[in-house]
Amino acid sequence: MPSDPPPSIPPPTGLVGWATQNGGTTGGGGAPATTVTNASALTSALNATGSAVIRVSGTISCSGMLRVRSNKTILGNSGATIAGCGLNVSGDRNVIIRNLTFRDWNDDAINVQESATNIWIDHNTFSNGYDGAVDIKRGSDFVTVSWNRVFNHDKTMLLGHSDDNGAQDTGHLRVTYHHNWFDGSKQRNPRVRFGNPVHVYNNYYRANTGYGVASTENAGVLVEGNYFENVPDTYYLGEADSGPGRLVARNNHFVNSPAGQTGGSVASIPYSYQLDTASNVKSIVTGGAGAGRITV
Repeated sequence: MPSDPPPSIPPPTGLVGWATQNGGTTGGGGAPATTVTNASALTSALNATGSAVIRVSGTISCSGMLRVRSNKTILGNSGATIAGCGLNVSGDRNVIIRNLTFRDWNDDAINVQESATNIWIDHNTFSNGYDGAVDIKRGSDFVTVSWNRVFNHDKTMLLGHSDDNGAQDTGHLRVTYHHNWFDGSKQRNPRVRFGNPVHVYNNYYRANTGYGVASTENAGVLVEGNYFENVPDTYYLGEADSGPGRLVARNNHFVNSPAGQTGGSVASIPYSYQLDTASNVKSIVTGGAGAGRITV
């Protein structure tokens, strides 16, 4: 069962991490906002050419995956929910997705693929879906996944879909995961192939019964300043049939959880960031992660 969040504490809202690189990520920028309240209007707005700011209001019920084109900001108004379907960023760039609740999706909630670049996925809540909450694959790059909450869900965040896709993925799949609340989510928090460096910092892991972080297929993952509570397998090298990657761990905090497996070196992090003290991460993340914790 998910733990109950404490009263909201306003979290930092600025973009940090890999999505600041490669020219940065601005989404729809200063384009006028359009509010959508049903699946048809949302589908049309997401698929339109040009820059756009799209506000989702109420609960939108849908199925499958809705295509998101370049230069879009998708914001949830208070209580905004996407139920039954997900968002697919495929080969496009410069997309921001914030403050939405996703539930009961029948594929992925957010799928980033086919060399999509400069994506920011921030302050969303995910629960009870079929496959990945946030899957990033097929040569995509320069992505930040921040301040999200995942609960009542199994396969959380996959980075790199196949052991056989190294030709497309090597040199890409650079992602930052920070201040996410992996609230009893079973596995793939994240599961990484090929990307180097992948930066996993200041996340709160609670009762993940499968594992926390897996570095596979020669990936390079920095696991830094995280808080692990009641997690039997915090981080390790290799997973299932996937060969080992590399993993460096530092400054993590453990409560009824063992330190995990490390090995090899990881490429340097190119951007600046403020690392919170790991012992404070539980209160920081539970106070600020998920939809409804910011005003956008």
